[in-house]
Amino acid sequence: MHHRAPSRRTLLTVTAAAAAAAVTGVAAPLAHAEPVVSATSDDSTTSDDSATSGDSATSTRSLQRVISRMSLEEKVGQLFVMRVYGHSATAPDQADIDANFKEIGVRTAAELVEKYHVGGVIYFTWAHNTRDPQQIAELSNGIQRAGLAQPTPLPLLISTDQEHGIVCRVGKPATLLPGAMALGAGGSRSDARDAARIAGTELAALGIRQNYAPVADVNVNPANPVIGVRSFGSDPQAVATMVSAQVKGYQRAGIAATSKHFPGHGDTATDSHYGLPTVTHTRAQWAELDAPPFRAAIAAGIDSIMTAHIVVPALDPSEDPATLSHPILTGILREQLGYDGVVVTDSLGMEGVRTKYGDDRVPVLALKAGVDQLLNPPKLDIAWNAVLQAVKDGELTEARIDESILRILRLKAKLGLFRRPYVTGRGVNRAVGTAAHLARADRIAERTTTLLVNQGGFLPVSRRSHGRVLVVGADPASPSGTTGPPTGTLAAAFAELGFTATALSTGITPTATRIEEAVAASAGMDLVVVGTYNVSATSPQRTLVDRLVATGVPVVTIAIRNPYDVAWTTGQRATLAAYSWTDVELRAAVRVLAGHARPHGRLPVPVQRADDPTRVLFPVGHGLSYA
Repeated sequence: MHHRAPSRRTLLTVTAAAAAAAVTGVAAPLAHAEPVVSATSDDSTTSDDSATSGDSATSTRSLQRVISRMSLEEKVGQLFVMRVYGHSATAPDQADIDANFKEIGVRTAAELVEKYHVGGVIYFTWAHNTRDPQQIAELSNGIQRAGLAQPTPLPLLISTDQEHGIVCRVGKPATLLPGAMALGAGGSRSDARDAARIAGTELAALGIRQNYAPVADVNVNPANPVIGVRSFGSDPQAVATMVSAQVKGYQRAGIAATSKHFPGHGDTATDSHYGLPTVTHTRAQWAELDAPPFRAAIAAGIDSIMTAHIVVPALDPSEDPATLSHPILTGILREQLGYDGVVVTDSLGMEGVRTKYGDDRVPVLALKAGVDQLLNPPKLDIAWNAVLQAVKDGELTEARIDESILRILRLKAKLGLFRRPYVTGRGVNRAVGTAAHLARADRIAERTTTLLVNQGGFLPVSRRSHGRVLVVGADPASPSGTTGPPTGTLAAAFAELGFTATALSTGITPTATRIEEAVAASAGMDLVVVGTYNVSATSPQRTLVDRLVATGVPVVTIAIRNPYDVAWTTGQRATLAAYSWTDVELRAAVRVLAGHARPHGRLPVPVQRADDPTRVLFPVGHGLSYA
């Protein structure tokens, strides 16, 4: 009698079961450890699609047994979360293979896991990780298979920045939701919680189990170049309320939420991607302005907190970046605030953390400061070997890195990754971009749109009185690469409501020629809608609005990013704030403008006067309604 060789499906089932047994100390039955893959594809998406079951049986002792069996190299790798190019874990496009080899010294995600034993992978749109939902799920499964093929089989924690609004890595057909400042304008805890639940449910179906959201920074500086509308607002208690609600929503979806950027990036004038900002708050000011949202996140049971590459002299006189600061991460976050979850750095490729120390010292100093996960170093080989050598030399003890690994493995166990590391194609179809999710996103967005100006009750307009609409303005790139352009989205939204709409992109810095084209196109129109984007004192967008107002055709402006634009334009009949240029928020603004929805949003930040920034034009809470 001939015995068939075990199928690839069976072998992978056994591997997953072994991984679960290694952690729980109990042999996982094959029927329960059903994360298996099709024998027909290296990156197929098949298995139990439950995304939320945790490993309640997993004990600290069993996790410590796993750690004791890991090699030092495996331990060091578990601390790193790394980017990798490609849509597939084993068969990416040649250009992505080349990029991986140049930057990381490996060809594929699977090779990255095999060589460096990384504990996590971060997805980016520009790394071609997020083409479509089924592909993302297959990539996640391929990465997990690589993790379970290691000498110590461990699942990976796959992460991304899916804040929604202006930072979004997974695009359509997934549900895209209003961003933080929009939700702050809506002011609804339940909407904030539901947005996180929807976002988390869809990420979990894709195999992404750690989201670097919500942003807990309090945007008290209107000139902040990196936070802005990514923040829920300028009031610490209001931000704390929204952060807590979102943490609960992500938890309900089985996602590890990540509050960022500790100890608070809201009052900076420098972008830490390109420089090292300094926050001059006193310790008392920090406790009043910056700390409340992080306290709320911790009270809500936040799973991970991301550090900021900022200097806060009042908290650490050494003026080391917070990411590398023992007084901030251990003294304040761990000891004063009582947080014992995972601490993850912001990207180690950002200039803010690289200005004072070299790329070989940064990861070592971060771990000494109290960090657990080292995110996206510019040169993984340098960072990985530096940590390895620091342990061998005694600068870092093995006991110290074991503490971080235990936190990371606890989180993976809590998320159920040891028992169910894989996702399914069926699960993707049932969760991602569903009609119910899309409809809920539209309703949430309608409640965030803020009517700032409405001269003489000009809005709402109807297709009978203002049927011919010209839409002009800025067309910034889509955050996810799947939406827009904004002028086209706005025109299409008008058309859906029965208006005759024409779109003309004039850009963020419209030329004199383009402005005159817009003026000419306004002839015979009943209404001109201008999408403004980060208007400043010298912005030619001001000239565009002025010239269109001078035609006599009624002008309405929509601030498609910062609500502060309203201070810099004059003569328009009405202004709305959308807080982002993604489709869901722009469509909602048109529905409000046309009276198909009522404006409910209230400013979550103050808008200063353009001629005197010490005076407030519109205070927090300002927002008009229809009679």
